[in-house]
Amino acid sequence: MIELRPFSSLGTFRNDWLNAHYHFSFARYRHPDRHGFGRLLVWNDDEIAPHTGFDPHPHQNMEIITFIRAGAITHRDSLGHEGVTRAGDVQVMHAGSGIVHAEYNREDEPTTLFQIWILPDRANVEPGWGTRAFPRATGQGLEVLASGRAQDQNSGALPLYADAAVLAARMAPGEQATHQLAEGRIAYLVAPTGRVRVNGVEAQARDGLAITAEPSLTIEALEDAEIVLVEAAG
Repeated sequence: MIELRPFSSLGTFRNDWLNAHYHFSFARYRHPDRHGFGRLLVWNDDEIAPHTGFDPHPHQNMEIITFIRAGAITHRDSLGHEGVTRAGDVQVMHAGSGIVHAEYNREDEPTTLFQIWILPDRANVEPGWGTRAFPRATGQGLEVLASGRAQDQNSGALPLYADAAVLAARMAPGEQATHQLAEGRIAYLVAPTGRVRVNGVEAQARDGLAITAEPSLTIEALEDAEIVLVEAAG
């Protein structure tokens, strides 16, 4: 089953520096049918104004993945980590037993990103942070960016303390990619740019597709597109 969640149906929040859209219930936005999806708890579509951002705030027992779509984000945390993640790249923070971090757009242009929260399989692990570049070209299929699945241990993906994976692809018009989902697994897919068709269901840019009980996915780009997909235990 594939449920289309149009971008226009997402929760929203806006102030003078943040324009946010929520795929799932978050902060003051509550949707009776969108309280997470399996181990996937949060998928926020954020635009952060230049020279603004999130001041220091705490997290605990959560795997937090930030996928930068445009611009860059500067991370700083209570463990002494500091770094910049740029468009097309990804960062992972293990909140574990507790961490305080800040995220700022130090650039002269807006930064757009997806922030994804996944429930970990173990509580109170050692907190940590990592980032890496993932150069992607069309025709390469889905690439694993971050994962806690056993089969991805030697793939070069950023590690997760969760039985889940974050994958991405750039696709040219007419290009197809496939992905297998084992029984009991769910997937959530968003195309940051471009129209796509997944097992016959068409989605516009920034729409969400909530996928269950689909053992095989065929993803087709109807125009130049980028794909971000999270697979997790249901």
